[in-house]
Amino acid sequence: MLFKIPIKIDDPEEIDWAYFWEKKIESKENIEKDWNEVAPKFGTYAVCGGYHEEFISKLILDKEDTVLDLGCGNGIITIPIAKKTKSVTAVDLSDKMLEILDKKAKEENVNNIKTVKADLSKIRTKDVGTHDVVIASRSITRVKNIQELVANINEIANKYVFISIYGINNWKIEKEFYESIDKDYQEFPTHRYLFNVLLDMGISPNVENLTMNHHREYENLDDFFKRRNWNLDELTEDEIEEAKDYLNSILKVNPENGNLYNEKDIMDWVLVWWKVD
Repeated sequence: MLFKIPIKIDDPEEIDWAYFWEKKIESKENIEKDWNEVAPKFGTYAVCGGYHEEFISKLILDKEDTVLDLGCGNGIITIPIAKKTKSVTAVDLSDKMLEILDKKAKEENVNNIKTVKADLSKIRTKDVGTHDVVIASRSITRVKNIQELVANINEIANKYVFISIYGINNWKIEKEFYESIDKDYQEFPTHRYLFNVLLDMGISPNVENLTMNHHREYENLDDFFKRRNWNLDELTEDEIEEAKDYLNSILKVNPENGNLYNEKDIMDWVLVWWKVD
C-alpha cells in the first residue's frame, strides 16, 4: 500500500475520514487528465448506460429553483436541469467543455444558463452567491480538501445538495492486473469515505445506488488508458507491455461498433444527498 499507518484504533469514532480521503487523492495526484482534450468525445462517454437520466430523476427540483452545477462538463446534466428550473450556474475549469455547453444550449434555445470558468474546489459564496440546489455530478473525486468543499457547498445551498461519486464496484480490471504483477492499486475514494466525512461534519446524508448495469467501451487500448485511472508512469516498460497483453486477453470486441469492452468493467455510481438545515 502507498500508505500504511501502524496505529491501533479502538474506537471507530477516532477514524479521521477526511485524512484518509486526502491520502487517496494524493496517491492519484500525478495522474493528469486534459479535459479540453477529452471534451469533444465526453458526451458519448457520459450518456453511456443512461447515467444522466438516472441522476436527474433523483433530484428534487422546483421550477423556481436556482441551481449551481459544479463540474458541469459539456452540459449533459446542466441543460436538462435548466429546462426544469429558473436558472443554472454552470462551473467548470475546461474552456472546451464550457464552449460545447454554450453551443448546445443555444441549439436547444436554453438561455437561463450562466457559465463560470473556475476550479470547483475553490468556489465560494462570494463568487457565485447562494443557490437553492447545488449538484456535483461525478466531479469531486479529485478534490483534496473534502471538508472545505462540503462546508463551502453547504454555505451556498439553500435547500439541497446532490453529489454522485464512485461506488465500490469500479476498477475491477485495474485491481486484477495490479494483483497479477504483485502491485497495490490505489483507487479514488468511494462513497463510503464521503458518507463518513459528512457524518463527522454533522450532516446525515441519504445514499442511493444509481442503476448502472452497463459496461464501458473503448475505441482501442490508447482510448482505454486515456479514460481510465491507470498511471503508466509508475509502471516499468515491461509492466506496460504486460498490461497491454493482459488487456488484449480480457477485452472483447463489440461486433456492432468494433469497440473493446469487458463485462466486469461496469459503471458504479452512488448518489449522496442531503437537505440543508
